[in-house]
Amino acid sequence: MSSTSAASSGRRDAAPGPAAPVPPASRRALLRAADGVPIEAAYAPGPGPDAPAIVVAHGFTGALERPAIRRAAAVFAQRAGVVTFSFRGHGGSGGRSTVGDREVLDLAAAVAWARSLGHARVATVGFSMGGSVVLRHGALYRPEARDDEWERGGREGRTGAYGHAAAGGGGDAPGTVPYADAVVSVSSPARWYYRGTAPMRRLHWIVERRTGRAVSRLALKTRIHHRRWNPEPLSPTAAAPLIAPTPLLIVHGTRDTYFPVDHPHALAAAADPETSELWLEENFAHAENAASEELLERISEWAADAVSGRSP
Repeated sequence: MSSTSAASSGRRDAAPGPAAPVPPASRRALLRAADGVPIEAAYAPGPGPDAPAIVVAHGFTGALERPAIRRAAAVFAQRAGVVTFSFRGHGGSGGRSTVGDREVLDLAAAVAWARSLGHARVATVGFSMGGSVVLRHGALYRPEARDDEWERGGREGRTGAYGHAAAGGGGDAPGTVPYADAVVSVSSPARWYYRGTAPMRRLHWIVERRTGRAVSRLALKTRIHHRRWNPEPLSPTAAAPLIAPTPLLIVHGTRDTYFPVDHPHALAAAADPETSELWLEENFAHAENAASEELLERISEWAADAVSGRSP
């Protein structure tokens, strides 16, 4: 049989084949978290409409426009559609940062948006503060809750764990379920209030002191809420075992100057060994700013395999 197409051979009686699906274009959006805070977000469609999505959660003082996040998004877009967003108090989003507490609502809004764009499979990848947020999101937003439950919860103002508004209202698209099919936590702390390193002592000064919050607002472009946590959110170590059976990857650098390697070991020890994996990376320091392109490629490969049901 000839491989010459009907068009090139001059035939006019061949029926046209089905049109190739057109992936959605890159776009920007202003999402709304379940408590009403506006969240800026951006979307890149990746390799095609059947690809999974990766939702990227940045570290403290980051934002979707920061070069490290744009670099990570560009690498991830080779395998997946990519949603980036700025946590509350960061970038063009509203509100003030609660340093990992109510940020779980921001992530839920971003995951819901990814699903509303047609992605049936969604992985979350978080760095540092974002790493702790994806762990809590994976524990609190469960795939067992179906669409109608999330929507009903949002309309009725149902509260989830720790008194936070449940996802499904406040801007989540109808028919979307804001859970993750795979979770990747990079450079996350294992426990709250850690002050064992100089960078973390400086961070606590920024968060807890009025002068520090002013410095953060003016120099770091990050607006921090003055109220302390009440109640204290679920810790990353307590969240880790609740993520199963969703696949979980914990990534940490041996040169991390914020959180030493006892943090990833504690997370891995708490997680379900059947569904979790730990990567300790030599010559990797902390979070998105230090992540090499090679490491980002391996993370995106793991995430794409995990949400597709393949063994990463």
